[in-house]
Amino acid sequence: MKITANIITLNEEKNIEAVIKSVQEVCDEVLVVDSLSTDRTCEIAESLGAKVIHQKYLGDGPQKAFGTPLAKYDWILSIDADERLDLNAIEEIKKLKLESTIYDAFSFARKTYIGKEFIKLWYPDRVTRLYNRTKCQYTVEGGHAKVDTQNVEDLKADMLHYSYENYSEMIKVSHKFITRGARISYESGKRVSSFDPFLHGIGALFKALILKGGAFHGVNGWNVAVVSAFSSYMKYALILEMQTNE
Repeated sequence: MKITANIITLNEEKNIEAVIKSVQEVCDEVLVVDSLSTDRTCEIAESLGAKVIHQKYLGDGPQKAFGTPLAKYDWILSIDADERLDLNAIEEIKKLKLESTIYDAFSFARKTYIGKEFIKLWYPDRVTRLYNRTKCQYTVEGGHAKVDTQNVEDLKADMLHYSYENYSEMIKVSHKFITRGARISYESGKRVSSFDPFLHGIGALFKALILKGGAFHGVNGWNVAVVSAFSSYMKYALILEMQTNE
């Protein structure tokens, strides 16, 4: 069966060519849902044969779900602009019998990089990205969304994730996720105590360094663990602030 690649973008001219060429190895259609980019993202995508649809950003899940009914084929490969299919993923997808599979979706192990450094602490970060739209869909809640199904087969395949160019960018972007995560939690009714920021910060640090072995991954393991702990601490600190200002 044929596959449609679904890529969401916003000013991704530095990434769009590589991700499109990556998915064209296994996909018969490439759909780009663009959040009103002001650079050459759309121009490059169209020059490579992609179908570009313009849509103001709706949130991660809703934006990915928006393009699903516009795809030509029922099997959807959802991939972000800063991600690529590893060679083992391309081979695994080619071997799939999608017309007769008992699964609704397939997941990949995601290998995340900061600059040129592979972050072992975050591997394998399982993400469900290849799915049958007639059986399951992306969730439309805010924050980081996922394909809503339990009938998933884990492929022995990697999706490469070039998440940040450096730690400076990681720290800057984490501010956005901290603020968004705190707001979503607060608006969903979550309330915290004055001890929660400290407890969750220490808990995140212990999990990253000890339970996941980040303490033995060199300076990258420690860097990521500390940023993760700070992010967790500040998320709960912001929720606490929102409560105080009710």
